[in-house]
Amino acid sequence: MLTDLPNILTLLRIAAIPVLIGLVANQSGGMDVLAWGVYIVACVTDYLDGALARSRGQMSDLGRMMDPIADKMLVGALLLMLAGIGQLRLFSLYAAIIIMLREIAISGLREYMATCNEKVPSTQLAKWKTAIQMFAIGFLVLGDKGAAILNLSFIPCVYIGSVLLWLSVIPTVLSGWGYLRAGFTRMNV
Repeated sequence: MLTDLPNILTLLRIAAIPVLIGLVANQSGGMDVLAWGVYIVACVTDYLDGALARSRGQMSDLGRMMDPIADKMLVGALLLMLAGIGQLRLFSLYAAIIIMLREIAISGLREYMATCNEKVPSTQLAKWKTAIQMFAIGFLVLGDKGAAILNLSFIPCVYIGSVLLWLSVIPTVLSGWGYLRAGFTRMNV
């Protein structure tokens, strides 16, 4: 049901996206810290919506559909924004492209499999992929200006985020390949 707390948390994560984009676009240390705070809350809701749905017995088709969409929207919008403001270093723009291509391919696979009354359940590797991406994006959103505001200028946030983004490509590609292989074995191809 739309008014269940887990679904409300998912919808709040989606509603946070334009706020985050506006804050990141400002490109000032103070706004970066604020964006980082909003981003952390959005990441926490990603964990809470599933945990609450399971503990309260409020698992729903809407929640199963909207949760991965909210994750992909959050990651995709922020990666595009960070690329647009030049925050992706160490050629991590290419990591972002790989991540986005995988997400589009797996979303298409899930949609196709749904038309065949098949499900593509999330794997533990995909959960690790999401966790690493969230940490990477967190460092990138905070950035070096935000770190300086928090008196953490000794932490190279942009470079740590860029390295983590590249690191997330490993489980991104491996889990994507696993999903595609599983999907193709269920298809009559």
